[in-house]
Amino acid sequence: MSANLGFEANFDGLVGPTHNYAGLSYGNVASTSNEKAASNPKLAARQGLEKMKTLHDLGFKQGVLAPQERPNVYALRQIGFTGSDAEVIAKAGKEVPAILAACSSASTMWTANACTVSPSPDTADGRVHFTPANLNNKFHRSTEHPVTGRILQAMFRDERHFAHHPALPAQMHFGDEGAANHTRFCHEYAAPGVEFFVFGAAAFDSRYPKPHDFPARQTLEASQAIARLHGLNPEQVVYAQQDPDTIDAGVFHNDVISVGNRNVLFHHEKSFVEQDVVLRQLETRLAAVGGRFLSIEVPDTAVSVLEAVKSYLFNSQLLSRPDGRMIIVVPEECRVTPRVWDYLNGLVANNGPIAEVRVFDLKQSMQNGGGPACLRLRVAMTDAELAAVNPAVMMNDTLFATLNSWVDKHYRDRLSAADLGDPSLLNECRTALDELTQILQLGSVYPFQLS
Repeated sequence: MSANLGFEANFDGLVGPTHNYAGLSYGNVASTSNEKAASNPKLAARQGLEKMKTLHDLGFKQGVLAPQERPNVYALRQIGFTGSDAEVIAKAGKEVPAILAACSSASTMWTANACTVSPSPDTADGRVHFTPANLNNKFHRSTEHPVTGRILQAMFRDERHFAHHPALPAQMHFGDEGAANHTRFCHEYAAPGVEFFVFGAAAFDSRYPKPHDFPARQTLEASQAIARLHGLNPEQVVYAQQDPDTIDAGVFHNDVISVGNRNVLFHHEKSFVEQDVVLRQLETRLAAVGGRFLSIEVPDTAVSVLEAVKSYLFNSQLLSRPDGRMIIVVPEECRVTPRVWDYLNGLVANNGPIAEVRVFDLKQSMQNGGGPACLRLRVAMTDAELAAVNPAVMMNDTLFATLNSWVDKHYRDRLSAADLGDPSLLNECRTALDELTQILQLGSVYPFQLS
């Protein structure tokens, strides 16, 4: 894209050294179905890096978002464990292994949940705004946002271009899951757009239906609060509720059932409550700022909700090529799900806005319930804003080689639930992260560096 049109950069989560399968995310079918399987943190990190490097080589702006310190000894101390760090981990492993697993989660790899981002053309002060997600629906994720905020501030430092907000109140009424339930439509990235917030339930209004089996993690009130904090024009915002039945089918976030880019929404026919009304509102509001909204709706007869969840068809990335058409980035699971693969081939053959499919092997992430879209945070920027980003976090040949060497040096190639009680794992993680902060020039962002 030329400078005046802006572009969208993707910042992928670097998989952490404690990547494991503890089945922590109730409502995420893939996560719970692989509970207690042995993981391969080294392979997981390499798979994520390969995706980042491939997209960089294709000409897309690609950055890296650092993982967090795990096991989270500080959370274990909050609930009464005492002694040295090694003693805390050993006691927790013996007495409360499920809680230790939660405190060892590498879930920050899914940076779609890191925060919500509003680009400068949409905000009242003309800066890019960031609000870390409180993720309070799941204990293992609810402890992330203080460190996430520090990492984001170390990446996007320049206050002339970037504004950082604290997370919303850490309470269920303001449950916020970040960009996994948010997208933005525009004619060009640097032009004013329409921000689309999708929620699962309303905390203060009983008129909205709720799912019966699985939790609705994002609230309407949280979405509205972020729109206010970011200084968005109410006429350039659309709120939509997820279909409660799709949540009960395993669609724990909106990015499991729809994905948007520029003026295109690629989604399932059972994505939203009163879907026709939602689509008309998006069309009207985007037209008011000079865009032409395009919906690509996948019928249930072509791909069922269960097939979408199994394959993560919609947990994909839509990326704009220089010619204006788009690439869809999907996991290998789409290729091995026959009806999904048939649909994708037909979609490309139709000569519409989506011109090609790119398939990636992300099995280590997928088995824990996160696909291509989960792994990345989108930030629409201008050239001036990109120039203000910490350059050490942007992917290039040197960083790719350095991070692969770093992973090979510090990561295990097998991690089981029993291994989480090994106190040496904490030392391995801290040693790795201390080195990583120097590679990415983040400064001191982790609790062990600040204590």
